[in-house]
Amino acid sequence: MHKAFTARAEHAASIHLVRPDDWEEGSAELPAALKAQAKASGFKAQAGEMALSAGADGTLEHVLFGLGPAYDALAIAALSAKLPEGDYEITDDAGLPLAHIAAGWADGAYRFERYLKEKTSPPRLVIGEDEDADALDREAEAVMLVRDLINTPAEHMGPASIEQAIRTLGEEHGAEIAVTAGDDLLEANYPMVHAVGRAGPEAPRFIELSWGNPDHPELALVGKGVAFDTGGLNLKPGNGMRLMKKDMGGSAHVIALAKLVMSSKLPVRLKLYVPAVENAIGTHAFRPGDVLSTRKGLTVEIDNTDAEGRLILCDALTRACEGTPDLLIDFATLTGAARVALGPDLAPYYTDDGDLADAIWAGSTVSGDPVWRMPLWEPYKAMLKSDIADIQNAGGRFAGSITAAIYLQQFVDAQRWVHLDVWGWRQAKYGRPEGGAACGLRAMWAMLRTRYA
Repeated sequence: MHKAFTARAEHAASIHLVRPDDWEEGSAELPAALKAQAKASGFKAQAGEMALSAGADGTLEHVLFGLGPAYDALAIAALSAKLPEGDYEITDDAGLPLAHIAAGWADGAYRFERYLKEKTSPPRLVIGEDEDADALDREAEAVMLVRDLINTPAEHMGPASIEQAIRTLGEEHGAEIAVTAGDDLLEANYPMVHAVGRAGPEAPRFIELSWGNPDHPELALVGKGVAFDTGGLNLKPGNGMRLMKKDMGGSAHVIALAKLVMSSKLPVRLKLYVPAVENAIGTHAFRPGDVLSTRKGLTVEIDNTDAEGRLILCDALTRACEGTPDLLIDFATLTGAARVALGPDLAPYYTDDGDLADAIWAGSTVSGDPVWRMPLWEPYKAMLKSDIADIQNAGGRFAGSITAAIYLQQFVDAQRWVHLDVWGWRQAKYGRPEGGAACGLRAMWAMLRTRYA
């Protein structure tokens, strides 16, 4: 079970969640010691406010926590981030669904401790041991996997380590793995994956995982696996390069989504595709102005070597469409423009299928995982026009997330496709340090459960 959860506990402190409008009315039903502590601290049930009370032996017995007036599905992360080690159970939920409570609890309790000498033990939430508890546990484990993969520095999460993460997952669930690496990529017709990764210290590679009954609907997942992005010859400044260990965040998301699919035994034929490279500088680096070929046969003029993620993805999307996917999903830490448009928390998604868009929005509502549909505005395709090739890889300063999605769309031939332009990161929030984050993962998983369960 996830280390921040427990099925049962001999002694668990009671957690009382409350909103400002219910505070005065609900306070009469709280233990006297807790009410006294709340009064002494000026508790008003605003977001993140907390009051504690202990028993005669000094053991923590009750926790009062304010959710604030606005709805935030992960609000309880501010609580698990601060509580000491021990077991806790929800006594009053203030209308917050258990799925949101569990997701927020695991989020706030998370710490990346791979390189720390002293480890910590998180507070544990009692979630029971029924089928719903198993589902909450699987989801929390998947989110933790995303965060661990993204938080690991490129020194220990290069293309070979991304491959190993997929191999480990595949072995756990009896999946088949196929890998094409180095110059073999040219013979196998993955020219973009080779071009972007050929200057890196580790060989670029294309990784495929296959799982499930071939008679079931095919679900194809594609993730951007740029282990580190210098920007190539269009070199990023130092502050722009600082977080580029997270540029494999798209692959982290689809690896975690594949874990959810397989561990839940979702009745699909799963196909996972991850191009894994490092966009480095060297004598073999591709250049601005180069014209490169793609798996689909379209030629691409390189306007900017820092728009490399869409290059490796176009080969991967073409490969995915050579099957018969009922649904094709890609995740990518693709553009800074997406953050400018929607900020750090909202994950933009692009699809030309209205029913799929509605289903994703419903999944977001159920899961509390915020996403927002963005337009595939056809007139902006003109921004990608090249005078010497079929298309160029960047469209200028304006509408950068939209033109990136339109670029990818040129390589998609599937019944249904959705592209998520995620950040894969979160600033310090809820009283915990900044770091890798799952963006849109739970929303997509909620949609998939409804679609295929």
